[in-house]
Parts: sequence; C-alpha cells; structure tokens
Amino acid sequence: MADLAGIDWAVAAVLLPLIGAMACFAVPRAAATIGLAAVAVTGAAALALGLQVAAEGALTVPLGGWGAPLGIDLRADGLSVVMLVMTAGVGLLVSLSALGERDARRRRYFWPLWLLLLTGLNGVYLSGDLFNLYVMIEVISIAAIGLTVLRGNLAALKAGLEYLFASMVGAILFLLAVGLVYLNYGRLDLSGLAGIAGAGDAVLAAVLALTLVGMALKTALFPLHYWLPAAHAGATAPASALLSALVVKASLYIVLRLFQYLVAPSEVMVTLIGALGATAMLWGGIQALRAPRLKLLVAWSTVAQVGLIFVAFARAGADGTAESWKAAALIMLAHALAKAAMFLAAGRIKDEVGHDEIARLDRSPIRPTLAQFTFALAAISLIGLPPTAGFAGKWMLMEGAIAAGYWHWVVVTLVGTLLSVAVFSRVLAGFLRFDRVRGPLGEHQGWALADAPPLVLALGALGLGLIAVQVLAFLEIGAPLGGTTGVWP
Repeated sequence: MADLAGIDWAVAAVLLPLIGAMACFAVPRAAATIGLAAVAVTGAAALALGLQVAAEGALTVPLGGWGAPLGIDLRADGLSVVMLVMTAGVGLLVSLSALGERDARRRRYFWPLWLLLLTGLNGVYLSGDLFNLYVMIEVISIAAIGLTVLRGNLAALKAGLEYLFASMVGAILFLLAVGLVYLNYGRLDLSGLAGIAGAGDAVLAAVLALTLVGMALKTALFPLHYWLPAAHAGATAPASALLSALVVKASLYIVLRLFQYLVAPSEVMVTLIGALGATAMLWGGIQALRAPRLKLLVAWSTVAQVGLIFVAFARAGADGTAESWKAAALIMLAHALAKAAMFLAAGRIKDEVGHDEIARLDRSPIRPTLAQFTFALAAISLIGLPPTAGFAGKWMLMEGAIAAGYWHWVVVTLVGTLLSVAVFSRVLAGFLRFDRVRGPLGEHQGWALADAPPLVLALGALGLGLIAVQVLAFLEIGAPLGGTTGVWP
C-alpha cells in the first residue's frame, strides 16, 4: 500500500494541503509562497499515487491500521486518481494566476481557504465511507463560501449568504441519508454497503433520493441553482475558477459514486434526473444569452454544463451503462479545464478593458488579444467541437444514446450545443468587431505572465481530447464505472 519510500501517497494527498492551510494561517506574510509550495507538493503526491495505481491497480489504505467497518478506509482507483490529478493541475495553474492579487486582505485569506478547499476535494475523491464523504463535502463548503465572499462587497456577501443556505440544506439532507444507512445497516463503508445492496431496497432508494437532492443543491442543478450565478460571477477571478471548475465536481462525483456502489436509480428517478438536466441546459443557455456581463455569462453556462452531466447520468439509466458513466467523467474533466481557463481569461479581459459588459466589449480600443484567444479556445471545448475533450465526452454520450435508440437524449444534447454556440458567439463577435471603436485601436501587445495559466488550461482542454482513449483506459482501473479491473496496460 505504500511505495518503495514507505509513503502512503493517498494520506499525503489529504494531509499536505491541510498542513499548508494551517501554515498559511500562522504565517500570513508568507502565505503565497507556502500556498504555492503546498499545492505543488500535493500535485506531486497525486502523480505518485497515480503511478502506483497504474502499476498495482486499485489501492485501499486503512487509516491508523483500522479498516472498515470500524475504521476509515481511503481508496484510490482510476476515477479517483484522475480527479485528483485534474484538481492538482487546475489548482496549480489557478494558484499561479492568484499570485498577481494586489489586495493585501484577499491575498492573505485566499491561500488558506484554497488549501482547505483542496484538502476537502482530495478527501472526497479518496473517501471510502459515507460519513467521511459528509465531513469532506462540508470542509469544501466552508472554504468555498469563504472564497465567495473574499471580494468583501455587499453583492459578494449576499451571494455568500445564499450559498451558505443552499449548502446547509444540502448538508442536512446528506447527513439524514448517512444516518439512515447506519441505522439500518450498521456500517458506512461503501465496499461493505455494495455487498449488502439489493434491487428494490427501499432504504437505499430513499438514501439515494436524499443524497441526490442534497448534492443537487450543492451542485446547483435546476431548479436549485439560484445561488450559483451570483456566487461564481461575483467572486474574484481565481476564486470563480476554483468554484466552477472544481467545487461543483465534488458533488457530482459523490452522486456518481453512490449510483455505482449503493443501488441503481429507479426508472422514475432516471427520468426525473434527465428532465432536470435537460431543463438546466436550456434554462442556463437562455440566461447566458441574456447575461449583461461576461463573468455572469460564464456562470450561467456552468448551470447548463451541470445539466449536461446529469443528462449523462440519466443516459446511464437504471442499468448503469459503463460508457455513459465514462462520458460523464470525461465531460467533468473537460469542463474543469475549460471553465477555469474561461473565468481566468474573463478576469484578464476585465482588468485590461476596465469592465466586462458584453455590449461594450466591441467599443473598447483595448483588445487583450491573448486573453480573448484563450476565452475562444475554452469556448470551443465547452461547445464540444473536435478535437477537444468536450467533443469526446459528448460523442460518447450521443453514440451510446443512438445505439440504445434513445434519440431524445441526442436531441437534447444537440439543442444544448447549439445554445452554447449562440452564447459564446455573443462574446466572440465583440472580440472580432472593430467598426464601433472610437479613437485609435490600442491592442494589448505581447502577453503578461497572468495570461499564461488560463492559456495552458485552455490548451489542456484541447489536448485532453487527443488522449481521451488513454484517459478512459486509466478510468477503468478498479472498475469504478463498470469497466474491467486490473492495472493500466
């Protein structure tokens, strides 16, 4: 369970950012240096764990030598490692972007909050029992709310309060589900519960329903999305990137895991999930078309993208089709990279132009060309054009739907794609239009260091599609999505 150096990399991936968060609180003047170093070494631990899983297969680490059902197990398989590495990569690039923060108060509190968030995210991806999932998702919520209000103005405080209420209700529902499981089965470890679960189990069906509603609140699935646009649009650019790219993925991951380990959703639940996902795609796309500001448009597009992922969940259906689960996982990865790039690029555009009002973007004589190019690349991935990872995920989803004769899911996905084209065309038209510029055009020549992280993220979303086959093969390690067990070939 440990490598040749005797290190449990799964434990290190959770403890390192937690130690870093405490160090940042203790030494605020060195918070940026400590924080960046902590993110880097956490990423190295995630990569080391990935190499170990590729060589040995899925791993289980009993904390303190006490395994389930009395103790807590950390489990690493293909899916969890891919999520860990994705979080580390996105987090490192967002951290580099955050180094440019000039406000002393934001700089002081961003790093401990971000590292606490990273602790919770890694804890979710490695947790092997329900109660530990609950604890880690609450750690994530606390840190995410702190990042939401970091700007400190009234709008940010209001958005943070709405986020707090949604998070509290979602947490209560999930805790009720955890209590119901323990009351009826006397254990909370997912591997043990998977052996107990049976078709038609009313208790586990109720648990799944409570968890789904709770996570829908935290993920902002329509119609429980009311808090997300203001929270994501009102935060600072690095915080918005973390909230949209990483935070919502933890709740989606929990839903995906419980579908796999506990009990398959009923046809009624599948239909409901699909209907809500489809509605989220349409409503999010329409609201993005109406959004007056760039960051608000990007935030509403997150609502639509969350809907697409739930459509993939619904496409998996009660039978748990492995290809649809893999499509959902690939879409989650593509969204994380592209949305982080898009929020950071939107922040750069606002900094250079002085505003992010979409209607006035084509009137500005200042054109931050590299940030605009980055935004366009990220939009290509979110729309789902080849060869991006977004295209690969949508292709898998629609291919499976066509093979099964579920043409309604194909239509929903295509309509959502057309809406995405319309949404991002609003912005790209402003970038390319020059006839409304008053005065000489002063394009932003060259590029600043702050342009590099979002560009790398956007290129990563593009390049991920080129290695989608290898990513999908790695996802199958440990059979987390119904694939084959074993090690990576």
